[in-house]
This record gives sequence, structure tokens and C-alpha cells, in this order.
Amino acid sequence: MYLVTGSTGNVGAELVRALIQAGAPARALTRADTGRPTPTGVQLAIGDLNRPETLRDALADVRGVFLLPGYQDMKGLLAEAASAGVERVVLLSGSSADGDQSNAITRYMSASEAAVHGSGLAWSVLRPSAFMSNTLEWVPQLRAGDLVRAPFAGTRAATVDPADIAAVAALALLDPGHAGQTYRLTGPEALLPADRVAVLAEVLGRPLRFAGQPDDDARAEMSASMPAEYLDAFFSFYVEGTLDESPVLPTVAELTGRPARTFRRWAEAHAAELA
Repeated sequence: MYLVTGSTGNVGAELVRALIQAGAPARALTRADTGRPTPTGVQLAIGDLNRPETLRDALADVRGVFLLPGYQDMKGLLAEAASAGVERVVLLSGSSADGDQSNAITRYMSASEAAVHGSGLAWSVLRPSAFMSNTLEWVPQLRAGDLVRAPFAGTRAATVDPADIAAVAALALLDPGHAGQTYRLTGPEALLPADRVAVLAEVLGRPLRFAGQPDDDARAEMSASMPAEYLDAFFSFYVEGTLDESPVLPTVAELTGRPARTFRRWAEAHAAELA
């Protein structure tokens, strides 16, 4: 049995599907039962990752756990997994995890990795670039018209399809040969936001246009929905340039035996959500 945390998220949902396709029993963790049907072959488990004691039923008979970072008691959470007999954990981290510890995002990624390293469990760590699925943040603008405004217009990134992250996570869960490995994952091309809008225009058959959002406007807008320390972290990454996610790496292809998915392929697969 493999427990997937964040099972309704971009990576977790793809991982549940990947495990099913591999014939591996999957248990999907949620904080509450939404009443939505569970895919065939998947068990539903209820628990709160900020309260490790609530996970005991979810962890019963589990061999491996896919874990998201940044919870309040990562050490306690991992101790609960170890006491339940879990053998391995695959942590979703981030590309900045070994960077400047004054950055709030870097700090919680790094702390989560340290907790996994010290857990006594076999571990693998995934450090992806920004997700292609972050493009879904543009949906309200796409539904309102043909102009997309976005911050950090000059930042080129080798964004990665969450399905590729999930494919690597499935390998790391199912094959003990990935223990002790940290994998940096990227897509196959480094694109500017304007490049992604151009691809969307072709895929959706619309005359989309892109406009870069001034930093001051972006900061004011983002501050309405984001803690100040994380807002500062993103501006450090993408305005000050402390994080470079433009290098294209072959890791996905090397591990999965197929090329990493392009942004165009991701957009085609999600065209209905973007329309």
C-alpha cells in the first residue's frame, strides 16, 4: 500500500493515477471526505498532516509515503510513519531547497528535507522547477478576454508537467533503488511567460496577448492572498534573480525512459480547463 498526501493536488492526483496504472495499491489522504467518488483501486483515508496522531489509520499497512513539505511537525509526522512500519518516503521539495536560508520558501523546503534525512526511513527527494499547472492561475483572465497580464515577465523557466513529477515519484516509491537520491526535475524547454501565452494562443485558437505586470502592481495584488514572507521570497527568486530555473536537465528522460513533456503537450491535455 502506498499513501499519497496532497492526493487532490496537481502532483498527487497524477501520482494516484500512475500507481493505479502500475498495478500498485494506492491510498489517497484528504483532510475530509468530500463525497466525490474515489477511482477504482484507490482507498480514501482521512487525516491532518499538521496533526500526526490523526494519521495512524491512514498509515496502517503502508510501505511507502509520498509526502508534501512544510507541515508544522515534519519530524513527528515521519516518526508516526516509521512507527507504523513505513519503509520509504518520497518528499516533494523544490528547486531552491539548498539556497539562502533567509528565504522563507527555501527555509521550509530545506527543513523538510532535513527531517526526511533524519527519519530513519529510506528516502528520495524530488526538486522540481515551477509547475506547468501554475498556468491555471490565468484562467480568470482567459475567461474575461484575450489579454494575459503576469508578473516576472523576464523570468525564463524550464517549467515541468506535474505528470512527469508523478511518474518519477511512482518510480521512487516502487523501486528501492532510488533510495538516498535527490532528483532535480525540469521540463524540456525554458520559456518566458510570453512564450507560454503564445503556445496557449495556438492551442486554444485565440488571439491572446501578453503584458508584463509591473513589480509594484504585482506585489500589491499578490499581498492580498499571500503571507509577506512568501511574497518576499518570490520577489527574491524572480526579481532579484536568486533562483534560476532556466537550465534544462535530462533527469525526467533518464529516469522514465521518455522525454519530459513539453508545455504545448500540457496545454493540449488541459485545454478544456483553460478555455
